[in-house]
Amino acid sequence: MAGSNSYTIVEYFGGDDGYRCGYCKNDKGNFSHGMWSHSMTVQDYQDLIDRGWRRSGKYVYKPIMKKTCCPQYTIRCHALNFQPSKSHKKILKKMSKYISKGELPTAQADGEPMDSVCEEAGPREPTKVCQSDLKVVANADIKDEVPNCSAATEVQKNSVDSTAGSSENSQNDSTSVSEGGTDAKASKPGLGADPSRPPCRKAKDLRKERRLQKDQKRQHGAGISLAKPANTNQPKTLEDFISESLEDNSSDRLEVRLVRSNPPSQQFKASFDASYQVYKLYQMAIHKDPPDKPSESQFRRFLCDSPLEAEHSPDGPEMGYGSFHQQYWLDGRIVAVGVIDILPACVSSVYLYYHPDFTSLSLGSYSALREIAFTRKLQKQSTKLCYYYLGFYVHSCPKMRYKGQYRPADLLCPESYTWVSVEQCIPLLSNSRYARLNQDPDAGDSQAVKDVGRALVLHKRTVMPYIVYSCKFKGRSDTAEVQEYASLVGQDCAERILLYRS
Repeated sequence: MAGSNSYTIVEYFGGDDGYRCGYCKNDKGNFSHGMWSHSMTVQDYQDLIDRGWRRSGKYVYKPIMKKTCCPQYTIRCHALNFQPSKSHKKILKKMSKYISKGELPTAQADGEPMDSVCEEAGPREPTKVCQSDLKVVANADIKDEVPNCSAATEVQKNSVDSTAGSSENSQNDSTSVSEGGTDAKASKPGLGADPSRPPCRKAKDLRKERRLQKDQKRQHGAGISLAKPANTNQPKTLEDFISESLEDNSSDRLEVRLVRSNPPSQQFKASFDASYQVYKLYQMAIHKDPPDKPSESQFRRFLCDSPLEAEHSPDGPEMGYGSFHQQYWLDGRIVAVGVIDILPACVSSVYLYYHPDFTSLSLGSYSALREIAFTRKLQKQSTKLCYYYLGFYVHSCPKMRYKGQYRPADLLCPESYTWVSVEQCIPLLSNSRYARLNQDPDAGDSQAVKDVGRALVLHKRTVMPYIVYSCKFKGRSDTAEVQEYASLVGQDCAERILLYRS
């Protein structure tokens, strides 16, 4: 993980006036707290999203749940226990059929609206003075106990080692899938079964036999004999549905590439233009943006820029932690991109955009299934990385309820910051847009602020607890703002994150 010279540095903006809601389209109904993050460790962001925060580029925001028009609850899926539903299997088979035969479904999918990029709320521009502070933040000996007012810690100069990005490993998960079928002719009426023909067999049995024959043929070519497997009646896993019916003669070939977006890897840079063009088409076709709105600078700002530092750990995934793009390549061109963060305990979905020509393939759901499978793969390398975060669940917006179908899943209680199963939450949210999800009245916030004086402040390249800062600058009147900030991030984060004060 990050070394002792890595800090999270934020500027807190407080709660903004109401801005346009991306869900119900209310012009002034969306309210949130926000802060600009100049740099952030993956552990700090993990702790923040477990308190209801979420990032859009370097802007980190937390909905004001009791005030906003569409309350947004953080949702996570237990990736290891996930089993695809019937609708999920249909989506996977639809993709398999397209890959094997090259035919797009004729019926247009409803499409799963992804989380809105939080651009209506800002984000505000950071203070320019703080940019120079970033260049000098380094190994400061920050004590656990609050020192005397005269014992402020002077931050020394530091050169940031940017070599973490150079060890970025590109993941090439190439898949080519097909779906088998069968043709059956109906018997002529009145003639009965033809005794010269073999007895009729179920299409399901025929498909199993053909699949077994293909496996035997493939294994025989490799010099391996394949005995008929015993029927264990075990349900197919998500990975089985993704990889089954592999065909060497598929008309199309799907490849999923993982590229680090911050710091940008060479693969990310080489594919930037192609990725941006898909984003532009998506925004215009799906979100009805005018041609001049999905600009390259907007794309960089919200979907490429990230405050998360690239970090590596001996017990972490081989590609490390941080921000990535998962690019879906079909026959040599990008058709979809999933923006994700790999964190100590989860894979967090940030955004998904795709080429409008492939809307009927339900790429929103398909990419979520692939990301769950990806999370399970990473868990084999890092045992505590076992959750898949789908962003926000918005029960008041019917089109956003599809996230609750990736089960088992939990929603984050906005008052106790504990996790509650979706099944228990839905009745509460059906009665009220906002609800305390944890029904235990004694359950409280374990990270509630106990001592705002211990919150760390960065002022003129000096790191100090807030009690020292308020002693040195008695004329300041920002105690209420610091108190609000500390309560929103929690006591532990307040004692680790550096809050910029001009």
